[in-house]
Amino acid sequence: MISKTGVKKLMRLKHLFFFCFVLCANVALAQHENSITLEQCYKLAETNYPLTKQRELIEKTKEYNIDNITKGVYPQLNVSGAATYQSDVTKFAISIPGLNINIPTIPKDQYKLYGEVSQTLTDFGINKQRREISATDAAVQQENINTQLYALKDRINQLFFGVILIDGQLEQNDLSKKDIQTGINNVQARINNGTDFNSSLNKLKAQLLQAGQRDIDLKASRKAYTDMLSLFINKIIDDGTTLEKPIVPVLNDSISRPELNVYNLQTTSYLQQEKLTKRNLYPKLDAFFQGGLGKPSPVNFFSTNLSGYYLTGLRLSWSIGSLYTYKKDLLISKNNRDVVESQKSTFVFNTQLSLKQEYADIKRYEQLIQSDNDIINLRQSVKQSSAAQLQNGVISANDYLTDVNAEAQSRQDRVLHEVQLLMSQYNHKTTAGN
Repeated sequence: MISKTGVKKLMRLKHLFFFCFVLCANVALAQHENSITLEQCYKLAETNYPLTKQRELIEKTKEYNIDNITKGVYPQLNVSGAATYQSDVTKFAISIPGLNINIPTIPKDQYKLYGEVSQTLTDFGINKQRREISATDAAVQQENINTQLYALKDRINQLFFGVILIDGQLEQNDLSKKDIQTGINNVQARINNGTDFNSSLNKLKAQLLQAGQRDIDLKASRKAYTDMLSLFINKIIDDGTTLEKPIVPVLNDSISRPELNVYNLQTTSYLQQEKLTKRNLYPKLDAFFQGGLGKPSPVNFFSTNLSGYYLTGLRLSWSIGSLYTYKKDLLISKNNRDVVESQKSTFVFNTQLSLKQEYADIKRYEQLIQSDNDIINLRQSVKQSSAAQLQNGVISANDYLTDVNAEAQSRQDRVLHEVQLLMSQYNHKTTAGN
């Protein structure tokens, strides 16, 4: 049986384990909250960029325009009036023997006030075409915003990978300081044994201080990069924030950029304009109802009193003036479409050139990294041998520092090439729009 004291110890261990678990979970959560990915930077930059606010304005303007165009087929009400006095009027002088015919004289002062309600019977197709054009124009504006926002990715790439490169250089600088400190320890031991001089120790200490200065420069550069990145994403990034190194992206040479959507929508807009031009050639037919007061009455010209009246029926109109410019309008539209197509082809051509250049850079950095690995292995072997020789008094501190700096430089080169490779891969992804 377990004694009471044993039970208490078990309970304490249980509480201690629970406390440690909660503490580790909180630390892991805090570390996760203090990290940020490249994709998160993309989204935050797009969300917080001032240009994004125009999206809602464009959408509202589109809704207002379409609503106004839709009302163009609603019944139209017109109210008109006129009061006139004319110098002469038509008179009828008819005399028939045996008949007393009294034809009233039309008054010289005439009045007319009427209202007319008309309803188009043929403009529904034109109205629909105008709504489509308005929606397409709004889509072009939205895609233009997408194009400008997409350009932010290049700037985010520069800042994000700049910070990652500096973090890598700081890490390698720490390794160099450890190697220098190892040399200091060895030389100090030899000085204590009376087999070396303080001058050798001072050389190593000076080199360690220079490495510390490099830390200061790198951290200052990191802060400059993170301050600019913070401004873009509207989120504080400090020394405690970790920028997660992106995974290697899957590369694809197919181009899927928002600029292509702009060109396609512009072409669609010109085609819709051509359809509207054709529809405007058709005759127009309206139904109307007119009612009002007149002296004389429009329906009874011989009435000399102010009287009411109404008219209703169909009204046909056909303006042939647009026929004079119809063919040239179509040619202008076709020329505009050809210009857009030429711009699109030029954009695709230049983008393909950029992709080929970036692909060549990717291959170059891959080869450089393979060579860096071989150089580092050799430099590391030389440094380890130098450390042993320094400890045994075979070489001087200068010789040891030369080998330490050579290995450090080779590691810095690999860090640089690795970040350049990853950045080239993401530049390729960004250029392709994938």
